[in-house]
Amino acid sequence: MNAITSAPAVQTVHVPLGERAYDILIGPGLIARAGAEIASRLKGRKAAVITDENVAPLYLEALVASLADAGIVSAAVVLPAGEKTKSFEHLMTACDKVLEARVERNDYVIALGGGVIGDLSGFAAGIVRRGVRFVQVPTSLLSQVDSSVGGKTGINSRHGKNLIGVFHQPDLVLADTDVLNSLSEREFRAGYAEVAKYGLIDKPDFFAWLEANWKAVFAGGAARIEAIATSCQAKADVVVADERENGQRALLNLGHTFGHALEAATAYDSRRLVHGEGVSIGMVLAHEFSARMNLASPDDARRVDRHLQAVGLPTRMSDIPGELPPAEALMDAIAQDKKVKGGKLTFILTRGIGQSFVADDVPASEVISFLREKHP
Repeated sequence: MNAITSAPAVQTVHVPLGERAYDILIGPGLIARAGAEIASRLKGRKAAVITDENVAPLYLEALVASLADAGIVSAAVVLPAGEKTKSFEHLMTACDKVLEARVERNDYVIALGGGVIGDLSGFAAGIVRRGVRFVQVPTSLLSQVDSSVGGKTGINSRHGKNLIGVFHQPDLVLADTDVLNSLSEREFRAGYAEVAKYGLIDKPDFFAWLEANWKAVFAGGAARIEAIATSCQAKADVVVADERENGQRALLNLGHTFGHALEAATAYDSRRLVHGEGVSIGMVLAHEFSARMNLASPDDARRVDRHLQAVGLPTRMSDIPGELPPAEALMDAIAQDKKVKGGKLTFILTRGIGQSFVADDVPASEVISFLREKHP
Protein backbone atom coordinates (compact mmCIF):
# COMPACT_ATOMS: atom_id res chain seq x y z
CA MET A 1 0.00 0.00 0.00
CA ASN A 2 1.16 3.51 -0.73
CA ALA A 3 0.74 6.73 1.23
CA ILE A 4 -2.82 8.00 0.96
CA THR A 5 -3.24 11.40 -0.62
CA SER A 6 -6.93 11.30 -1.44
CA ALA A 7 -9.93 9.01 -1.05
CA PRO A 8 -13.65 9.09 -1.77
CA ALA A 9 -15.72 10.86 0.87
CA VAL A 10 -17.51 7.56 1.51
CA GLN A 11 -16.22 4.09 0.72
CA THR A 12 -18.44 1.03 0.41
CA VAL A 13 -17.47 -2.52 1.30
CA HIS A 14 -19.93 -5.16 0.11
CA VAL A 15 -20.41 -8.37 2.08
CA PRO A 16 -21.77 -10.91 -0.44
CA LEU A 17 -23.76 -13.41 1.59
CA GLY A 18 -26.48 -14.22 -0.93
CA GLU A 19 -29.91 -13.14 0.31
CA ARG A 20 -28.26 -11.75 3.45
CA ALA A 21 -25.73 -9.59 1.61
CA TYR A 22 -25.20 -6.09 2.96
CA ASP A 23 -23.10 -2.98 2.54
CA ILE A 24 -20.72 -1.28 4.95
CA LEU A 25 -20.57 2.46 4.31
CA ILE A 26 -17.48 4.22 5.68
CA GLY A 27 -17.00 7.98 5.74
CA PRO A 28 -18.05 11.29 7.29
CA GLY A 29 -21.60 12.48 7.92
CA LEU A 30 -23.33 9.12 7.82
CA ILE A 31 -25.42 9.60 10.97
CA ALA A 32 -27.05 12.63 9.36
CA ARG A 33 -27.73 10.49 6.27
CA ALA A 34 -28.72 7.36 8.18
CA GLY A 35 -32.47 7.66 7.62
CA ALA A 36 -32.09 8.10 3.88
CA GLU A 37 -29.57 5.25 3.58
CA ILE A 38 -31.78 2.88 5.58
CA ALA A 39 -35.02 3.85 3.83
CA SER A 40 -33.46 3.33 0.40
CA ARG A 41 -32.46 -0.24 1.28
CA LEU A 42 -34.97 -1.62 3.78
CA LYS A 43 -38.77 -1.82 3.79
CA GLY A 44 -39.59 -1.36 7.45
CA ARG A 45 -40.68 2.00 8.84
CA LYS A 46 -40.27 1.38 12.58
CA ALA A 47 -37.06 1.15 14.53
CA ALA A 48 -35.80 0.67 18.05
CA VAL A 49 -32.52 2.50 18.56
CA ILE A 50 -30.43 0.86 21.28
CA THR A 51 -27.62 2.99 22.68
CA ASP A 52 -25.87 3.76 25.95
CA GLU A 53 -25.62 6.62 28.39
CA ASN A 54 -22.33 7.86 26.96
CA VAL A 55 -23.30 7.86 23.29
CA ALA A 56 -26.93 9.03 23.61
CA PRO A 57 -26.13 12.67 24.50
CA LEU A 58 -23.76 12.91 21.54
CA TYR A 59 -25.56 11.28 18.63
CA LEU A 60 -29.03 9.97 19.49
CA GLU A 61 -30.90 13.18 18.68
CA ALA A 62 -29.22 13.50 15.27
CA LEU A 63 -29.94 9.87 14.40
CA VAL A 64 -33.59 10.05 15.47
CA ALA A 65 -34.04 13.27 13.44
CA SER A 66 -32.51 11.62 10.40
CA LEU A 67 -34.85 8.64 10.76
CA ALA A 68 -37.87 10.93 11.14
CA ASP A 69 -36.92 12.85 8.01
CA ALA A 70 -37.02 9.55 6.13
CA GLY A 71 -40.44 8.63 7.56
CA ILE A 72 -39.10 6.10 10.07
CA VAL A 73 -40.74 6.11 13.51
CA SER A 74 -38.24 5.24 16.23
CA ALA A 75 -38.09 4.54 19.94
CA ALA A 76 -34.89 4.87 21.96
CA VAL A 77 -33.51 2.37 24.45
CA VAL A 78 -30.70 3.85 26.57
CA LEU A 79 -28.65 1.34 28.55
CA PRO A 80 -25.75 1.82 30.97
CA ALA A 81 -22.32 2.08 29.37
CA GLY A 82 -19.63 -0.53 29.86
CA GLU A 83 -18.79 -4.19 29.39
CA LYS A 84 -21.03 -5.26 32.25
CA THR A 85 -24.06 -4.24 30.18
CA LYS A 86 -23.56 -7.43 28.17
CA SER A 87 -25.75 -9.38 30.59
CA PHE A 88 -29.07 -11.22 30.61
CA GLU A 89 -30.59 -8.38 32.64
CA HIS A 90 -29.87 -5.72 30.05
CA LEU A 91 -30.63 -8.07 27.16
CA MET A 92 -34.12 -8.60 28.55
CA THR A 93 -34.58 -4.86 29.00
CA ALA A 94 -33.63 -4.33 25.37
CA CYS A 95 -35.94 -7.09 24.12
CA ASP A 96 -38.88 -5.75 26.15
CA LYS A 97 -38.34 -2.23 24.79
CA VAL A 98 -38.10 -3.49 21.21
CA LEU A 99 -41.43 -5.29 21.64
CA GLU A 100 -42.99 -2.23 23.30
CA ALA A 101 -42.00 -0.24 20.20
CA ARG A 102 -44.01 -2.78 18.15
CA VAL A 103 -41.04 -3.52 15.93
CA GLU A 104 -42.09 -6.21 13.47
CA ARG A 105 -39.93 -8.62 11.50
CA ASN A 106 -39.45 -6.25 8.55
CA ASP A 107 -38.64 -3.36 10.90
CA TYR A 108 -35.26 -3.02 12.57
CA VAL A 109 -33.18 -2.68 15.63
CA ILE A 110 -30.47 -0.04 15.25
CA ALA A 111 -27.34 -0.32 17.37
CA LEU A 112 -25.87 3.13 18.06
CA GLY A 113 -22.70 2.62 20.04
CA GLY A 114 -19.52 0.61 20.41
CA GLY A 115 -18.96 -3.11 20.55
CA VAL A 116 -20.93 -3.71 23.74
CA ILE A 117 -24.08 -2.10 22.34
CA GLY A 118 -23.57 -3.71 18.94
CA ASP A 119 -23.16 -7.21 20.40
CA LEU A 120 -26.14 -6.90 22.73
CA SER A 121 -28.39 -5.20 20.16
CA GLY A 122 -27.59 -7.80 17.53
CA PHE A 123 -28.45 -10.57 19.98
CA ALA A 124 -31.77 -8.86 20.77
CA ALA A 125 -32.50 -8.42 17.05
CA GLY A 126 -31.70 -12.08 16.48
CA ILE A 127 -34.13 -13.42 19.07
CA VAL A 128 -37.03 -10.93 19.18
CA ARG A 129 -39.81 -12.37 17.00
CA ARG A 130 -37.21 -15.01 16.03
CA GLY A 131 -35.27 -12.36 14.16
CA VAL A 132 -35.84 -8.79 13.02
CA ARG A 133 -33.69 -6.65 10.76
CA PHE A 134 -30.58 -5.13 12.22
CA VAL A 135 -28.59 -1.98 11.42
CA GLN A 136 -25.22 -1.18 12.95
CA VAL A 137 -24.16 2.44 13.53
CA PRO A 138 -20.82 1.82 15.28
CA THR A 139 -19.37 4.77 17.19
CA SER A 140 -15.94 3.46 18.17
CA LEU A 141 -13.01 2.52 15.97
CA LEU A 142 -13.01 -0.99 17.41
CA SER A 143 -16.65 -1.55 16.54
CA GLN A 144 -16.27 0.01 13.08
CA VAL A 145 -13.48 -2.35 12.05
CA ASP A 146 -14.47 -5.47 13.96
CA SER A 147 -17.60 -6.15 15.98
CA SER A 148 -20.10 -4.41 13.67
CA VAL A 149 -19.16 -6.69 10.76
CA GLY A 150 -19.79 -10.40 10.52
CA GLY A 151 -22.94 -11.15 12.49
CA LYS A 152 -21.46 -12.46 15.76
CA THR A 153 -23.61 -11.20 18.62
CA GLY A 154 -23.77 -12.04 22.28
CA ILE A 155 -23.44 -11.33 25.96
CA ASN A 156 -20.99 -12.41 28.64
CA SER A 157 -21.34 -15.15 31.22
CA ARG A 158 -19.59 -15.66 34.54
CA HIS A 159 -17.81 -18.45 32.66
CA GLY A 160 -16.30 -16.07 30.10
CA LYS A 161 -16.78 -13.45 27.43
CA ASN A 162 -19.23 -13.75 24.51
CA LEU A 163 -20.23 -17.30 25.44
CA ILE A 164 -23.99 -16.72 24.92
CA GLY A 165 -25.28 -15.40 21.61
CA VAL A 166 -26.36 -16.04 18.04
CA PHE A 167 -25.14 -15.38 14.53
CA HIS A 168 -27.32 -12.58 13.12
CA GLN A 169 -25.95 -10.58 10.20
CA PRO A 170 -26.72 -6.86 9.98
CA ASP A 171 -28.64 -5.53 7.01
CA LEU A 172 -26.52 -2.39 6.82
CA VAL A 173 -23.50 -0.90 8.60
CA LEU A 174 -22.99 2.87 8.72
CA ALA A 175 -19.50 3.69 9.97
CA ASP A 176 -19.51 7.47 10.42
CA THR A 177 -15.85 8.43 10.74
CA ASP A 178 -16.73 11.86 12.15
CA VAL A 179 -17.80 10.28 15.43
CA LEU A 180 -14.30 8.97 16.03
CA ASN A 181 -13.19 12.54 16.75
CA SER A 182 -15.08 12.36 20.04
CA LEU A 183 -13.16 9.30 21.26
CA SER A 184 -10.49 9.59 23.89
CA GLU A 185 -6.96 8.77 22.80
CA ARG A 186 -7.17 5.58 24.83
CA GLU A 187 -10.36 4.42 23.11
CA PHE A 188 -8.96 5.16 19.66
CA ARG A 189 -5.72 3.32 20.41
CA ALA A 190 -7.71 0.34 21.67
CA GLY A 191 -9.60 0.21 18.37
CA TYR A 192 -6.37 0.52 16.43
CA ALA A 193 -5.23 -2.82 17.88
CA GLU A 194 -7.94 -4.50 15.81
CA VAL A 195 -6.81 -2.60 12.70
CA ALA A 196 -3.25 -3.85 13.18
CA LYS A 197 -4.64 -7.36 13.66
CA TYR A 198 -5.75 -7.59 10.04
CA GLY A 199 -2.21 -6.92 8.86
CA LEU A 200 -0.85 -9.52 11.25
CA ILE A 201 -3.32 -12.18 10.15
CA ASP A 202 -2.52 -12.29 6.43
CA LYS A 203 -1.75 -8.80 5.10
CA PRO A 204 1.92 -8.04 5.76
CA ASP A 205 1.84 -5.14 3.29
CA PHE A 206 -1.00 -3.55 5.26
CA PHE A 207 0.92 -3.93 8.51
CA ALA A 208 3.95 -2.28 6.91
CA TRP A 209 1.68 0.51 5.64
CA LEU A 210 0.36 1.03 9.16
CA GLU A 211 3.90 1.21 10.52
CA ALA A 212 4.55 4.05 8.08
CA ASN A 213 1.16 5.78 8.23
CA TRP A 214 -0.29 5.24 11.70
CA LYS A 215 0.09 8.91 12.64
CA ALA A 216 -2.04 9.88 9.62
CA VAL A 217 -4.64 7.27 10.63
CA PHE A 218 -4.78 8.79 14.11
CA ALA A 219 -5.01 12.31 12.62
CA GLY A 220 -8.10 11.42 10.57
CA GLY A 221 -9.06 12.12 6.98
CA ALA A 222 -8.32 9.91 3.99
CA ALA A 223 -5.80 7.63 5.72
CA ARG A 224 -8.27 6.82 8.49
CA ILE A 225 -11.03 5.98 6.01
CA GLU A 226 -8.60 3.82 4.04
CA ALA A 227 -7.49 1.93 7.14
CA ILE A 228 -11.08 1.27 8.21
CA ALA A 229 -12.15 0.21 4.71
CA THR A 230 -9.19 -2.15 4.38
CA SER A 231 -9.99 -3.66 7.77
CA CYS A 232 -13.68 -4.11 6.94
CA GLN A 233 -12.82 -5.69 3.58
CA ALA A 234 -10.42 -8.06 5.31
CA LYS A 235 -13.06 -9.13 7.79
CA ALA A 236 -15.76 -9.39 5.12
CA ASP A 237 -13.55 -11.73 3.07
CA VAL A 238 -13.07 -14.03 6.06
CA VAL A 239 -16.76 -13.95 7.02
CA VAL A 240 -17.89 -14.84 3.50
CA ALA A 241 -15.49 -17.78 3.43
CA ASP A 242 -16.45 -19.06 6.90
CA GLU A 243 -19.54 -17.33 8.27
CA ARG A 244 -20.04 -19.47 11.37
CA GLU A 245 -16.42 -19.90 12.42
CA ASN A 246 -16.06 -23.55 11.49
CA GLY A 247 -12.53 -23.01 10.20
CA GLN A 248 -10.55 -20.03 8.97
CA ARG A 249 -12.76 -17.39 10.57
CA ALA A 250 -11.05 -18.34 13.81
CA LEU A 251 -8.05 -16.39 12.49
CA LEU A 252 -9.91 -13.26 13.51
CA ASN A 253 -9.24 -14.33 17.09
CA LEU A 254 -5.52 -13.60 16.79
CA GLY A 255 -4.53 -12.25 20.20
CA HIS A 256 -8.00 -12.80 21.61
CA THR A 257 -7.42 -16.03 23.51
CA PHE A 258 -4.78 -14.41 25.68
CA GLY A 259 -6.66 -11.07 25.61
CA HIS A 260 -9.97 -12.50 26.78
CA ALA A 261 -8.22 -14.29 29.64
CA LEU A 262 -6.67 -10.99 30.74
CA GLU A 263 -10.04 -9.23 30.53
CA ALA A 264 -11.58 -11.93 32.72
CA ALA A 265 -8.64 -11.62 35.12
CA THR A 266 -9.41 -7.92 35.58
CA ALA A 267 -13.16 -8.62 35.99
CA TYR A 268 -13.84 -6.58 32.85
CA ASP A 269 -12.84 -3.42 34.71
CA SER A 270 -12.28 -0.83 31.97
CA ARG A 271 -10.23 1.28 34.35
CA ARG A 272 -7.60 -1.44 34.20
CA LEU A 273 -8.02 -2.94 30.74
CA VAL A 274 -10.31 -2.49 27.75
CA HIS A 275 -10.81 -5.05 25.00
CA GLY A 276 -8.43 -3.58 22.44
CA GLU A 277 -5.69 -3.30 25.04
CA GLY A 278 -6.16 -6.95 25.90
CA VAL A 279 -5.94 -7.80 22.20
CA SER A 280 -2.74 -5.76 21.89
CA ILE A 281 -1.06 -7.66 24.72
CA GLY A 282 -2.54 -10.88 23.36
CA MET A 283 -1.12 -10.38 19.87
CA VAL A 284 2.36 -9.81 21.26
CA LEU A 285 1.97 -12.90 23.44
CA ALA A 286 0.78 -14.93 20.44
CA HIS A 287 3.86 -13.92 18.46
CA GLU A 288 6.17 -14.56 21.41
CA PHE A 289 4.58 -17.95 22.03
CA SER A 290 4.97 -18.79 18.34
CA ALA A 291 8.66 -17.94 18.61
CA ARG A 292 8.92 -20.09 21.75
CA MET A 293 7.43 -22.98 19.77
CA ASN A 294 10.03 -22.39 17.00
CA LEU A 295 7.33 -21.43 14.52
CA ALA A 296 8.44 -17.84 13.93
CA SER A 297 11.41 -15.58 14.47
CA PRO A 298 11.64 -13.63 17.73
CA ASP A 299 12.32 -10.62 15.51
CA ASP A 300 8.69 -10.71 14.36
CA ALA A 301 7.44 -10.60 17.94
CA ARG A 302 9.76 -7.68 18.66
CA ARG A 303 8.48 -5.87 15.56
CA VAL A 304 4.86 -6.27 16.65
CA ASP A 305 5.74 -5.16 20.17
CA ARG A 306 7.63 -2.13 18.86
CA HIS A 307 4.77 -0.91 16.65
CA LEU A 308 2.04 -1.35 19.22
CA GLN A 309 4.18 0.40 21.83
CA ALA A 310 4.80 3.25 19.36
CA VAL A 311 1.07 3.96 19.10
CA GLY A 312 0.75 3.89 22.90
CA LEU A 313 -0.78 0.45 23.47
CA PRO A 314 0.15 -1.90 26.31
CA THR A 315 2.10 -4.94 25.13
CA ARG A 316 2.93 -6.83 28.33
CA MET A 317 0.95 -8.22 31.23
CA SER A 318 3.00 -5.97 33.51
CA ASP A 319 1.47 -2.96 31.74
CA ILE A 320 -1.92 -3.75 33.33
CA PRO A 321 -2.48 -1.75 36.53
CA GLY A 322 -2.95 -3.75 39.70
CA GLU A 323 -2.27 -7.37 40.47
CA LEU A 324 -3.19 -10.25 38.19
CA PRO A 325 -4.26 -13.68 39.40
CA PRO A 326 -1.64 -16.43 39.06
CA ALA A 327 -0.81 -18.03 35.75
CA GLU A 328 -2.97 -21.04 36.66
CA ALA A 329 -6.06 -18.83 36.86
CA LEU A 330 -5.26 -17.31 33.47
CA MET A 331 -4.91 -20.83 32.13
CA ASP A 332 -8.37 -21.72 33.43
CA ALA A 333 -9.83 -18.74 31.54
CA ILE A 334 -8.02 -19.77 28.36
CA ALA A 335 -9.32 -23.32 28.67
CA GLN A 336 -12.88 -22.00 29.00
CA ASP A 337 -12.44 -19.64 26.06
CA LYS A 338 -11.23 -22.19 23.56
CA LYS A 339 -11.92 -25.53 25.25
CA VAL A 340 -9.45 -28.29 25.96
CA LYS A 341 -9.59 -31.37 23.73
CA GLY A 342 -7.43 -34.27 24.80
CA GLY A 343 -5.30 -31.93 26.89
CA LYS A 344 -4.59 -29.65 23.92
CA LEU A 345 -5.84 -26.18 23.02
CA THR A 346 -6.76 -24.29 19.87
CA PHE A 347 -4.76 -21.10 19.37
CA ILE A 348 -4.08 -18.66 16.56
CA LEU A 349 -0.33 -18.76 16.08
CA THR A 350 1.95 -17.36 13.40
CA ARG A 351 4.92 -18.22 11.22
CA GLY A 352 5.71 -14.52 10.82
CA ILE A 353 4.10 -11.15 10.13
CA GLY A 354 0.93 -11.81 8.14
CA GLN A 355 1.29 -15.60 8.38
CA SER A 356 -1.20 -16.58 11.06
CA PHE A 357 -2.77 -20.01 11.20
CA VAL A 358 -5.12 -22.10 13.35
CA ALA A 359 -3.21 -24.47 15.63
CA ASP A 360 -5.54 -26.99 17.24
CA ASP A 361 -2.92 -29.14 18.91
CA VAL A 362 -1.18 -26.78 21.34
CA PRO A 363 -0.13 -28.63 24.50
CA ALA A 364 -1.62 -27.05 27.60
CA SER A 365 1.64 -27.69 29.42
CA GLU A 366 3.49 -25.37 27.02
CA VAL A 367 0.92 -22.63 27.51
CA ILE A 368 1.04 -22.72 31.31
CA SER A 369 4.83 -22.69 31.24
CA PHE A 370 4.77 -19.68 28.93
CA LEU A 371 2.24 -17.83 31.12
CA ARG A 372 4.39 -18.38 34.20
CA GLU A 373 7.35 -16.95 32.33
CA LYS A 374 5.45 -13.85 31.17
CA HIS A 375 3.51 -13.26 34.38
CA PRO A 376 4.65 -10.02 36.09
